[in-house]
Amino acid sequence: MSMFAVPGAYDRAITVFSPDGRLFQVEYASETVKRGATVLGIACSEGVVLAAEERSISKLQDPSFMWKIYQIDEHIGAATAGLSCDSHILVDQARIYAQSNRLMYDEPIDLEVLTRRIGEIKQLYTQHAGVRPFGISILFAGVDKKGSRLFSTDPSGGFFAYRAWAIGAGGDAANEILEAEYRDDMVLEDTILLALKCMAKVLEGKIDPQKIRMAFVPATTKRFQRLTVEEVEKYIKKLDAGRKAASK
Repeated sequence: MSMFAVPGAYDRAITVFSPDGRLFQVEYASETVKRGATVLGIACSEGVVLAAEERSISKLQDPSFMWKIYQIDEHIGAATAGLSCDSHILVDQARIYAQSNRLMYDEPIDLEVLTRRIGEIKQLYTQHAGVRPFGISILFAGVDKKGSRLFSTDPSGGFFAYRAWAIGAGGDAANEILEAEYRDDMVLEDTILLALKCMAKVLEGKIDPQKIRMAFVPATTKRFQRLTVEEVEKYIKKLDAGRKAASK
């Protein structure tokens, strides 16, 4: 008989470690993220880009109401993977914290400070009985006084800085492309095209601009902007043209 108990004996309470040092409820929350829609972020010297796969529950659903990318402050955006109801709570907390920082210090919040705050909230929900972890991971991307930056938070409350990163169901496939093709000298347009290339891999075929949401923060203006469906379609055509030219 194994010296370690089966998960069922230790996964009922968030505050109880298993004998092999695992918190099963946190691991289950991470599995929720892995089943979520794919989102990714890429940082370059000219700014940051966020891209998200939008899943439609029904043909009758209003596509304008589906959101995986949020504006947090003038200079920060966020993309979420996991339970959408949990994302709304944490996105609102991030917005409040960012605005409080402006009121108190009369300056935009540092991206790392914001990410740490949301990580602390997540971590608290792994320490108290009667609660569950947030089933959500968030990518925070923006341009602050330190330049273009990208952070990721997971359900445990941990957070990490990246140059490029993808989470969700297609995260592994997208990260393979990012690891192979990311360059430090990329410009903003190259970054947008790379994000679309990752999405094409995840969606396994032709990209429907209606199913992709994208946003970016240029280093020049430090202002969050969303790409329209028409603009996304224009970049998809550029990506297809580049592929055809490379195959000749």
